[in-house]
Amino acid sequence: MILDLHGFGPALAAGTLMTIKLALSALAVGLVLGLLGALAKTSPYKLLQWLGGSYSTLVRGVPELLWVLLIYFGTVGLMRSLADLLGVESLELSAFAAGTIALGLCFGAYATEVFRGAILAIPKGHREAGLALGLSRPRILWKLILPQMWRIALPGLGNLFMILMKDTALVSVIGLEEIMRRSQIAVTASKEPFTFYMVAAFIYLGLTILAMIGLYFLEKRASRGFIRSAS
Repeated sequence: MILDLHGFGPALAAGTLMTIKLALSALAVGLVLGLLGALAKTSPYKLLQWLGGSYSTLVRGVPELLWVLLIYFGTVGLMRSLADLLGVESLELSAFAAGTIALGLCFGAYATEVFRGAILAIPKGHREAGLALGLSRPRILWKLILPQMWRIALPGLGNLFMILMKDTALVSVIGLEEIMRRSQIAVTASKEPFTFYMVAAFIYLGLTILAMIGLYFLEKRASRGFIRSAS
């Protein structure tokens, strides 16, 4: 039996590509925010600790869907004021940009805790050894801490990324034509909700499997030196 998509196959393929772009863009934003948040929370300075903790707590305490709506609709007045200031006709935040910021913000809040746990798992003696060798603190961070932190944090980050890919469906509420939005349009036109939502489910499942395969090879590469030293 051949599945009849009523000509919506290319549209679903375009939606899948948009989902991948959105997930990777939000991942890039989230990794930066998560690393900065973790460094702030593990900093000896109280102000930075407070900033990192406030960011993590505030963002994780609000549902992702609300962040998408708040960022998309909350910037309307700001963009209008900016347009008036610059003397242009109109400025607006696209659905893709709003989704990237919102999902990246949420990913970064959870990644903050993953990175923080990874940093705390590194023995303090490694930092002391770096200081004894005359390395500066930035160089110790770059050469000693971050490579080890990455290996420890990678499984947790991989799980967060798979959740992030499914959370991209939330951006359909502001009109971004990713998988769910394209599926909804196809359902409206064809009156076959089961068919298209099942296709969407299999697409998300396929993306998750691909992410798991990529994560496996990343973990294997990040653990090469560790495995040799432990054998």
